[in-house]
Amino acid sequence: MYKIITMEREFASGGNEIGRRVAEKLGVKLFDRTILVEAAKRLDISPIYIGDLEETAPGSIIFNLSKTALGGSKKDNPNLPMTEKLFLEEKRIIEEIVEKQDCVIVGRCASYILKDRKDCLKVFVYADKDYRIERAVETEKIAREEAKDFLRKSDKRRGSFYNTHTGWKWGDMSRFDLCLNSGSLGLDACADVLVRMTGQNIVCA
Repeated sequence: MYKIITMEREFASGGNEIGRRVAEKLGVKLFDRTILVEAAKRLDISPIYIGDLEETAPGSIIFNLSKTALGGSKKDNPNLPMTEKLFLEEKRIIEEIVEKQDCVIVGRCASYILKDRKDCLKVFVYADKDYRIERAVETEKIAREEAKDFLRKSDKRRGSFYNTHTGWKWGDMSRFDLCLNSGSLGLDACADVLVRMTGQNIVCA
């Protein structure tokens, strides 16, 4: 039985909304950007900088994951760039969360952080570009041409963050237990599939 669902998602694929629906159906808590906010709070980072740090890789700095991103602590590595310190703190928060409760976690490389847990269902949500552009137009309230540019930049930023902090390649579906095409299946069907796979009792609306 899966007690935890982690979800990585392409921008505008509906992953966040799917995660919210799954959490509601299962009666568990959803963790997403709230993890970033809590990490920034612990590191005493001003809220005005959170947007700039969200899913941002440390640029051209390629660091040894075994000695920094997934080992030691910020106290052990005082010279780490702030984005790396922030990721370390997010990792700690995720590990604390899953020791206390069943939950759904969207983003934050949680699938990688929890890769060795057998009670964690690791999911990747994707969709074709046209679907994602149309959804970005609808959800972000922007023009189609602007949505195309937004999509390109967001994909690059998210991929860079993931690749840097995990050492894996963004979009490599072999790293996940389940991959869902939200454009073909629809958000409701994706949520229903995930709920059924947990084998848990569903909270009635």
